[in-house]
This record gives sequence, C-alpha cells and structure tokens, in this order.
Amino acid sequence: MSTLLKYRSIILLFVVAIVCSPIYVMAQPGFDPGVPDGAPVDGGLSMLVVAGVVYGTNKFLNKKKKAGENKEENTEK
Repeated sequence: MSTLLKYRSIILLFVVAIVCSPIYVMAQPGFDPGVPDGAPVDGGLSMLVVAGVVYGTNKFLNKKKKAGENKEENTEK
C-alpha cells in the first residue's frame, strides 16, 4: 500500500468519524434552575492563549530573521 493511499485512507476515516460522531452523542439533562448554564473561562485557558501567541510570534520572527539572512547571502554573492 503506497504511503499516499495510506494517508488518504486515514484522513477519510477521520473525516467519517467526525461527521458520524454527532449521531452517537447524547445531550445531558439540564442543571437545576439556580445554577448558571455557562462554563467559566478561567486563567488556564487565558494562559494557553498567551502561550500560543508567544509561540506564534517567535516562529514568525525566526522565519523573518532567516529570510533576512538568506537575502543578505544572496546579495553578497
């Protein structure tokens, strides 16, 4: 089995699982009347977002720096 066919079959299986999953998911009963329905967004989620922004910025700056170094090498030749 070629690798391309293997990856396509894995992706197809994943997509079918995602599409069919709502069929098997059942809703839970509601809360008591005094309990709020929303889930709180705590500091953990905020820290995850901050870490993602820092990581993305770092990757962007490294790519920009590397592109600048390659440009300098091409002009020196």
